[in-house]
Amino acid sequence: MSARKKRERFERLMLPHLSAAYNHARWLVGDAHDAEDIVQTAYARAFEYFNSYQTGNSAAWILTIVRNQAYTWLSKKKQASNLVSFDEVVHSQQDVAGSPFPASLASNPELLARSSTETAALIGALERLPVEFREVLLLREVEGYSYKEIAEIVDVPQGTVMSRLSRARRHLLEYLTNRLKRENAGGL
Repeated sequence: MSARKKRERFERLMLPHLSAAYNHARWLVGDAHDAEDIVQTAYARAFEYFNSYQTGNSAAWILTIVRNQAYTWLSKKKQASNLVSFDEVVHSQQDVAGSPFPASLASNPELLARSSTETAALIGALERLPVEFREVLLLREVEGYSYKEIAEIVDVPQGTVMSRLSRARRHLLEYLTNRLKRENAGGL
């Protein structure tokens, strides 16, 4: 395959997954700049070995490389115990002139305040999840990958993915329920 055809095929198959790759790296390492570096390195590595890619799930192939690159970075930085610090602006959907909130919220301060509090609670709950739970939950609920695709990306059996998702959801529910009880008890 010529260098030009390789580049065109790579761009056609792998670039559509760039956003998911960044989000995945961002949630794993917790820093926007480091996530960019990880994705750049992963894509360079993927391009280097692209001749070995045959066919199949291109998203799983590239996200596996991104994941491996992120874990390599984490092991070098020895930050495995405190993986994520969330940047709300980076991870929010921007709807109105740079606002991280939808137009319906941006125009209503009360709703905006409530949404900000709820978003912060959810982010806090996600950050408390063990990385293996958070990873599969975000791949499923945010990125929309199937159980089979997630199993390919994280290199575990599909049953393990299902178990981790179940545990992640249970931990989120417990944390948010306990937080709500504490807030209600403090407000009485």
